[in-house]
Amino acid sequence: MTDLADLTLAAAADGIRQRKFSSWELTQACLARVHAWQKHTNAFLAIDHGGALKASARADALAAHGAAAGLLHGVPLAHKDIFARANTIVTNGSKITDRPCSETATVLARLDAAGAIEIGALNLVEFAAGATGHNAHFGECRNPWNTACVTGGSSSGSAAAVAARMVPGALGTDTGGSVRLPAHFCGIVGLRPTYGRVSRHGVFPRAWSLDTVGPMARTAEDAALLLQAIAGADPLDSTAENLPVPDYRAALQQPLAGIRIGVPKNRCYVELDAGIAALLEASRAELAKAGATLVEIETPDPQPLTASAVVVGRAEGAAIHGDWIASRPGDYGPGIREALEVGLFVPATRYIDALRRRGMLLKQWLDEVWGKVELLHLPAFARPTPTLEKAAADAASPDASDLFGRFTWPFAFLGLPSLVAPMGFLADGMPAGMQLVGRPFSEALLLNAAHLYQRATGWHEKAPPLPSS
Repeated sequence: MTDLADLTLAAAADGIRQRKFSSWELTQACLARVHAWQKHTNAFLAIDHGGALKASARADALAAHGAAAGLLHGVPLAHKDIFARANTIVTNGSKITDRPCSETATVLARLDAAGAIEIGALNLVEFAAGATGHNAHFGECRNPWNTACVTGGSSSGSAAAVAARMVPGALGTDTGGSVRLPAHFCGIVGLRPTYGRVSRHGVFPRAWSLDTVGPMARTAEDAALLLQAIAGADPLDSTAENLPVPDYRAALQQPLAGIRIGVPKNRCYVELDAGIAALLEASRAELAKAGATLVEIETPDPQPLTASAVVVGRAEGAAIHGDWIASRPGDYGPGIREALEVGLFVPATRYIDALRRRGMLLKQWLDEVWGKVELLHLPAFARPTPTLEKAAADAASPDASDLFGRFTWPFAFLGLPSLVAPMGFLADGMPAGMQLVGRPFSEALLLNAAHLYQRATGWHEKAPPLPSS
């Protein structure tokens, strides 16, 4: 019999709705998987075993009376510990935020309304301020494919929990790559929506003008269901656009005929590990088989985008943390305070200039790239997955922003939607992902392309072997 924890989110939701199994049975299976993996990955900061089982029993009782809540009724999930939950302490991966929240984040309230169950809080880089998964207060999160390696960050626990089948889906946040990099390193799907597609109300900020909330799951179909539940306008977040929310799941089957996918030929996109380059080439061939037209394209130089994003991220991060940096400097973990503190020295003129240039640069990219193609296909990371030890050294280097964010920062700065999906495995057995980037609010097309690719390849069906003890 199939272990229920191995089901995709879509299969889990459909199975509960069709009464093939109960929410309680599924939640039990996920909790068993959590306890098998937790000591090896440190993916969870808190596990609500009793609360999850009570919630699943309530979900089953509602379903028995024909009162299922919504499209995720009875499905167990867990999320990065950065989303406010009323009367609950949300750590943000830190020892500073240690008081119960007074409200619930909009995205969690929407998942509640869709019937989802929350089984625990997931690990993250302290205050979402890093790309590796290290955390001095709660311990680093470890990759289930090789526990000596990084998960990526800052949504480290979300990626590890989904990859190890502890939960079928999770939410993360992405400021400069914090959903997409962990998705690449852990072999799952991670979607950074368009800035303004999903409310950030109740989400602790890393950088106000860059932050997004995104789904992390095994498949594009699963990500579509999560996005369906959380997307849309919110009177509590003025940046959440008042635009219709498409039926993302219904759009998954659209043919790719007529869809042009840009293949950048700039030097910065092709200086890659040979294994990653080969997987990218193979993934492009599969997308072409699915009906897409591949178009070689020269993009504008992405380096100014990364440079501007780093300026904005540093300045806004320092503004958020300035009071704590002054009053509680010793409560930050090694390297985190320094990463945030450096923003105090960014001149206001540089910050304002970076914001001023954003509109001009977005227009340039929309004209010169997305005037010629519908999607851009590129890597998420250039090298094999680093070990935890090596990544700690790399993160402290002056080139860290380019090393970890070369392919993710530019599109975060422009506010464009981008998705990472697994494209295979490197010679060392570690997964790697392709990245697709689209025009503003083209999430349906990104998910559509990734879904057809996954249906043809099956990389998402592979799972890390269960630990022996």
